[in-house]
Amino acid sequence: MKILIVLTSHGVIGETGHPTGVWMEELTTPYYAFIDAGAEVDLASTAGGQVPVDPNSMAEKDRPESVERFLDDAPAMEKLKHSLNVDHLTADPYDAVFLPGGHGTMWDLPENTALADLLTTAFAEGKVVAAVCHGPAGLVNVKDTEGKPLVAGRKVSAFTNSEEEAAGLTHAVPFLLETRIRDLGALYERGPDFQPHAVRDGRLVTGQNPASSPRVAELVLEAIG
Repeated sequence: MKILIVLTSHGVIGETGHPTGVWMEELTTPYYAFIDAGAEVDLASTAGGQVPVDPNSMAEKDRPESVERFLDDAPAMEKLKHSLNVDHLTADPYDAVFLPGGHGTMWDLPENTALADLLTTAFAEGKVVAAVCHGPAGLVNVKDTEGKPLVAGRKVSAFTNSEEEAAGLTHAVPFLLETRIRDLGALYERGPDFQPHAVRDGRLVTGQNPASSPRVAELVLEAIG
């Protein structure tokens, strides 16, 4: 079993100047769920190389165990420092492609044609496609085998508009992810704000927020079979 995790390379929230990047828990919790299930896991990003990490996701208070494990895992940290460039990858070696969130994804994932092509091909080839929180921003330009938006007519969860409002970033992000997913024809699903909610629609797995990461990972492994 081999899984590709694709991360953001974007490190600033719009015009605010505030640093962002991947939300660490959304990487580390699924990463170890996959590793502990016996998978080989590659880390890639839109630009390759060092992946920016949202500093708010690294606060020591209540830091998830998976984050601590990752920080103490030298090979894993090397993967994060020297991520593969998604431009140079194909879906062929992988059973699943997973997109963690963090606000950085809202800027670079949607417009990355190499990523969209890789995900379109992966789904067409019977692979699992998954994302959590803001990670579904990387799905907005992905197509299904009929050329329609991959999310159209499928159950999808993602960071809610009300969660974005609670984060105070409604006017900082380039678009509201819930609204965009709905506009693409998805059967959008959500739970209470900041509570775990994940959904699997066949080989498409999505989750609402950081707390949804463990369940998303479980559903990915279930979908791989």
